[in-house]
Amino acid sequence: MQATDKLTRALTEVKYLNADNVSRYRCIMRIFFENYEKLKYWLYQEDVYEEMIQDPYFSDYRMEQCQQDLAMLTEWKNLNTIQDTRKVSSIEEFKNKKFRYQMSEYSVQIERLVLRLENLSVEGASLEPSLLERIRHSLEKFSQMKEEEAANVYSWWNDLNNDFMRLNQNYQDYIRDLNSVKAEKMMQTKEFLVFKDRLIEYLRNFIKGLQRNVGAIEECLRAIGEQDKREVYNQIIEYEWQIPRMDMEVTREMIEENVKGRGRSIYEWFVAENGRENEAGKLFDATNEIIRKITRYAAQISEKNAIGANRREEYRKVAELFLRCETVGEAHKMSARVFGMACPFHLKGTKVRESDSMNQSVYEEKPEKILLRPRVRNYREKTKRSAIRSMTEEKRKAKEALIAQHRKDWEKIKKLEKDGKIDFSELPVIEPRIREILLKWLSDGLEDAEHISRTEEGRKYVIEQIKPNEKCVLRCEDGNLTMPRFIIVFQEEDE
Repeated sequence: MQATDKLTRALTEVKYLNADNVSRYRCIMRIFFENYEKLKYWLYQEDVYEEMIQDPYFSDYRMEQCQQDLAMLTEWKNLNTIQDTRKVSSIEEFKNKKFRYQMSEYSVQIERLVLRLENLSVEGASLEPSLLERIRHSLEKFSQMKEEEAANVYSWWNDLNNDFMRLNQNYQDYIRDLNSVKAEKMMQTKEFLVFKDRLIEYLRNFIKGLQRNVGAIEECLRAIGEQDKREVYNQIIEYEWQIPRMDMEVTREMIEENVKGRGRSIYEWFVAENGRENEAGKLFDATNEIIRKITRYAAQISEKNAIGANRREEYRKVAELFLRCETVGEAHKMSARVFGMACPFHLKGTKVRESDSMNQSVYEEKPEKILLRPRVRNYREKTKRSAIRSMTEEKRKAKEALIAQHRKDWEKIKKLEKDGKIDFSELPVIEPRIREILLKWLSDGLEDAEHISRTEEGRKYVIEQIKPNEKCVLRCEDGNLTMPRFIIVFQEEDE
């Protein structure tokens, strides 16, 4: 969102919808709109007054009130005025300023919106798979449009955008209606069972159309080259730029931004990129969720109806079974068989079920083992006694393996030594284990005040640094390490 002058300014054009004399203002604007649709754009004050008083509701309406109402609507920019000088025969008539009135463009759109709101409950929204097919056929012609005339390209572009806007708005309104509080309450009534199958079939047909067309539309959009897109967009922009407009300041940049923005919206609606789910996928999930919700509510209603069913015949059969029992003991057994045990003993566990299905029997569940321990203070679990096993041989083998490993490491380090020195800047690619040994020696030496230390074999060395700020790269098999240039200098001790 970007705050612009158009976005932040107050819309005075809608004041007539909620003003003090709203009944008069709205009727006057409806008169102008009905004449506008009949291509009669200009009206005189007398024309408006004559139509107003035809309704009994405005039987006491006066010409002075009509003049005041028209002046107020003109002030709110709902009406444009022009002085009619064609029939003026005197200066006095010219001073009286006889005006002609015309609806402004904002007012036309506002009245269209008001009409839609008035008929909202009649029109409603819908899910139309045919719009997806029309969008797919239009996008398949995208590359061909660069060879067509600009007028045909502009007409094709308008048809594509109109279909896309209808699809987008209709699905949003329809899904909103199904998720509304009113729909939730309706789904919980018995009357909904009659309507349920038709609604589910309608939604499933739309899902089939969605699955059939979205993949093809996505392939079409991905196949469109940038050069073809640029040429077609330029034709549309150039044609729209040449359309004459009255009282409107439209720049080429505004048209270009509008055309490219619409193309981007269509692309993002059908194509998923950079881990982002496209709008078609969201619509698919929302429709499936509504079908699941409808099925769930229908199952709940059916269960409620089954609970309230008449069980008189079942009770009669149970009574006959009890009458056949000859003793009280048989009656108790029959009661346990029909009604279950009177005081059953339950064991509750913390087992996590593998399935949450309500149709899975307890006999299909895997048993849970519970270890019972006595509840006494002096209870202790028995310990298993075992003889002490000698580990001499294992220790010997481990020691030999460790010594052999140290010997191999020392041989590799000896190969890195040149003239009794190990220069980190001149080392070849080394193993991670050799790097750890060298860095340990380096750390031990730097901890000493004189930078002197000894290796595990007892060999004495000193750490030197020729240039304090000089860097080098220690190359290893698992990566490179940038570090200061140090030199390990071994010192031979006098025997």
